[in-house]
Amino acid sequence: QAQLVESGGGSVEAGGSLRLSCEVSGFSLDYQVIGWFRQVPGKQREGITCSMPDAGPTYVDSVKGRFAVSRDKVTNTVFLQMNGLKPEDTAIYYCSTVCTSVAGPEHMGGKFSWGQGTQVTVTS
Repeated sequence: QAQLVESGGGSVEAGGSLRLSCEVSGFSLDYQVIGWFRQVPGKQREGITCSMPDAGPTYVDSVKGRFAVSRDKVTNTVFLQMNGLKPEDTAIYYCSTVCTSVAGPEHMGGKFSWGQGTQVTVTS
């Protein structure tokens, strides 16, 4: 059974950095894409980056140049390094076994695995 556990969230001042971790189990990162998403109350869950086993990562424009995703096959962990954080980056961040621009019901219904989320708060 696939499991994902996020960690590393917290509160940081604007311009600061955080590194989120997504530790996975039950499957191999060698063959699995991992998407990072974020969600604020009342809004859709937005895909911000996709880490692929056989290609370079992709980023949404709002985080390009500030966020970087990497994966460690030894520890089965995918990292999201977030630099130059802005108040608008405040959200709950999730990792998942799916990559998409916006997570809809078809992504949330059990076909794909999700972590529990980790809160990131950026203060001005």
